[in-house]
Amino acid sequence: MIHQYINRRTQQVCNEQLYGDRLVRALYSSSIEQPNLLLSAASSQWVTNVLSMLSYNTIVAGKWTGLTRFLQDTGIDLTECVEPPENLDTAQKVFERQIKFWSHRPMPDDPAGAVCPADARAIIGSLEETSTVFIKEKFFDFEELLSADRPHWLEAFANGDFAVFRLTPEKYHYVHVPASGKVVDFYEIDGRYHSCNPRAIVSLITPYSKNRRVVTILQTDVPGGSDIGLVAIIEVVALMVGQVVQSYSDNKYDSPSSILPGMFLKRGQPKSLFLPGSSTVILLFQRKRVEFAEDLISNRFRNDVISRFSLGFNQTIVETDVTVRSALAFPTERQNGDNL
Repeated sequence: MIHQYINRRTQQVCNEQLYGDRLVRALYSSSIEQPNLLLSAASSQWVTNVLSMLSYNTIVAGKWTGLTRFLQDTGIDLTECVEPPENLDTAQKVFERQIKFWSHRPMPDDPAGAVCPADARAIIGSLEETSTVFIKEKFFDFEELLSADRPHWLEAFANGDFAVFRLTPEKYHYVHVPASGKVVDFYEIDGRYHSCNPRAIVSLITPYSKNRRVVTILQTDVPGGSDIGLVAIIEVVALMVGQVVQSYSDNKYDSPSSILPGMFLKRGQPKSLFLPGSSTVILLFQRKRVEFAEDLISNRFRNDVISRFSLGFNQTIVETDVTVRSALAFPTERQNGDNL
């Protein structure tokens, strides 16, 4: 079965090339006799590290195995990269590439609100039943996602809004800061390495709240902040993604540093890097503090798109392909559809 999404720039419906889809269908099929044993093995850190090494860190990942064809099939534009194209001669280098985001990924002029943290396929939703974009516990278990031992954050984000950004293998794998603010908490939650393929997600394994993840909480109601309250940035590892490297830079990619409480992060700047493969970023917003960009809302409900999420959850849920630093959400009282 195909999986489709909407290109934000052109509004065209596109078919996604799902890498390793047969393996994912087998692992997450309800017909498997011993799914727990198979999933436990496949989603372990050891398997992820081995697959990552074989795919990206050895000669197997070089030109001999079709890197040129991969670049052609996926349409990756190496001319936007900081490194010259001829230097990006292995899959690992391509996945870890830096881009000239300051010229190729412009931000909205309005300094308020939030921007997309990654080049990704995005879905917006709400945990509040009265919201027009309500999605009840489809993509994650809310309490698990933030961790039950953080009751203050669970209370702060209860019935809030969220955005899920699914990074496919060909995407630029840096995560950028979605809103300006001060880091008030930073912590890691141990977990598995499940695939974030749509098949795995609709199997109700809820990998986003079961996989290993890194949580950063920003307070944006501070001088120079984006004025949208608390924002949670949750970076989720996946199959073949061994780690998230925190590497915040105030200026381009210069002098990267780890994230620490008390730091002020500027909207649109690089924050971290997934090593390597496909993975997910989830943003949480407090209740009624933001309104999502109108095109992301209308795209989510389009009925002319074949989405595995819509079919699996029996609810219209369509992804939009977005670029990092493009408009995501605005302060509730300042929604403006012109800032895309």
